[in-house]
Amino acid sequence: MIRGLATLLLAAALGTAQAAEPKLLRYAFSSAETGFDPSQLTDIYSRTVTANIFEALYRYDHLARPVRLLPLVAAGAPEISADFKTFTVRVRPGIYFADDPAFKGQRRELVAQDFVYTAKRVADPALNSPGWSSYEEAGLLGLKALRQQALKSKQPFNYEAEVEGLRALDRYTLQFRTEQARPRLVDAIMTDSSIYGAMAREVVQAYGDKIAAHPVGTGPFRLKSWRRSSQIVLEKNPGYRERFYDAEPAADDAEGQALLARFKGRRIPMLDEVQIAIVEEAQPRWLSFLNGEADFLERVPAEFVSQAMPKGKVAPNLLKRGVQGYRTIAPDATLTVFNMDDPVVGGMAADKVALRRALSLATDIEREITLARRGQAIPAQSQLVPHTLGYEADFSSELSRHDPARAMALLDLYGYVDKDGDGWRDLPDGRPLVIVRNTQPDATYRQLDELWQKNLTAIGVRLQLKVAKWPENLKSARSGKFMTWGVGSSAASPDGQEAMQRLYGPATGGQNLSRFNDRHFNENYERMKGMPDGPERAALLREAQRISLAYLPYKAHVHRIYTDLAYPWLIGYRRALFWQDWWQYVDIDDSKKKPTQ
Repeated sequence: MIRGLATLLLAAALGTAQAAEPKLLRYAFSSAETGFDPSQLTDIYSRTVTANIFEALYRYDHLARPVRLLPLVAAGAPEISADFKTFTVRVRPGIYFADDPAFKGQRRELVAQDFVYTAKRVADPALNSPGWSSYEEAGLLGLKALRQQALKSKQPFNYEAEVEGLRALDRYTLQFRTEQARPRLVDAIMTDSSIYGAMAREVVQAYGDKIAAHPVGTGPFRLKSWRRSSQIVLEKNPGYRERFYDAEPAADDAEGQALLARFKGRRIPMLDEVQIAIVEEAQPRWLSFLNGEADFLERVPAEFVSQAMPKGKVAPNLLKRGVQGYRTIAPDATLTVFNMDDPVVGGMAADKVALRRALSLATDIEREITLARRGQAIPAQSQLVPHTLGYEADFSSELSRHDPARAMALLDLYGYVDKDGDGWRDLPDGRPLVIVRNTQPDATYRQLDELWQKNLTAIGVRLQLKVAKWPENLKSARSGKFMTWGVGSSAASPDGQEAMQRLYGPATGGQNLSRFNDRHFNENYERMKGMPDGPERAALLREAQRISLAYLPYKAHVHRIYTDLAYPWLIGYRRALFWQDWWQYVDIDDSKKKPTQ
């Protein structure tokens, strides 16, 4: 009798386990990833994946507004010297990398030396990491010299060399020492898991040049499968440590307080799997969500926003299905990058500056917002972005001014006139003036390209479009093989100086895609790095902004309004500001799904 009862109970338990569906989040990226080696990344799509696989020392509270820093794998706050030159961090013991064959069956604990190795990979000139500019700015004692030694000797980078400014004092204690004061060093190189998360040396050595396909970190998820430019699947890291939902939203943040009340104390991550499709065309991405094939639609395509959230409210047909809408002015800017080394649009001479300013004045930003972006943006007045230090909502410049008459007058004044009578302007030396713009093969870019075509035709300037996918365009830009390109850039920290790194000469080939290099700007930028926040630093930030507007290596277009949609079974979503690791804070409630969905 007892045996029969036990059998029934076991069968019931097995049946319940079999009935429980894994908690699966499905959504799509609008552009293809480039790979999952953090040292090689600048694109937001790849970084969204790596942010959930790797872990940095610190993180931002996902509910706090304004943001605040919290330990992630660090055991507590850093010890910072009074002169802001020494930062000592203790890594929390008992944190392990996800299981991988590279560890040969052994559990591999995270130690301080892993962060030393990870930083050295970024410094290794053979990897040509775009993240090097951030470490170079940090000025860690001895790291740049070690890099220069490899460059000059043309020998492999010496990973065994002791670096004074980057040391593991013991198994769990990490110390950073800088040449100059760096009050914001934690924000700069210790918080973004997508690019500063710790890597294990034996994993990198095991996979060699295939490491971008084999990311192994200490984070809440691990890569399950990957079909390049098609599908990315991640699964919960079964060996992830005990970590529980916690946050400190503002007292008057009703939404944040409700999320905290619902999830506080829950073990994270709550999802079992994340499936990401690469769907570059807007309409299929939109239809996939409407058909219930995706649980979440990140950044509703502009052409469908009026259907999704007319006048800022979820459309009645979606509301009946329980769809929730989220609108956020993003900490980002869309930009036209001018290659300052290009013989047509580049250079600091007056005629080149006049050409860039004329192209800027010819651009109809209000029309771009109304037509191509369907009202989902506000005009940008500088490169500084919302939610960051130095951004002023009431600041005004000529970046958003549409004045084709003035544009044509500038071109006339500097000799960009029609010399051969074909109706198109020529260069001052008589050669044809043709603006070549790199672009992407999707609906949004096609609309933006049409506007560019109209804007430039109106002032008599020919436009040639060079179509390629995002990774190819990024490669061209980083190597300086382009004339102009339209990009979006999101802030990775609350400091406005980060946006100005795009003009910092030593960051050329990394964050500085324009290849702008001005001595006065560089000097001011260096001074800003060592100053604590205050009026003097704010004045330097305004001066950097003035130089940017004067020479115009970038034309800032808009700050986008992101509209996200989620079905009612996706619980806990709040758009991240300066970070990408949000999957661990959401849950799927299958009870809210209808049987037909």
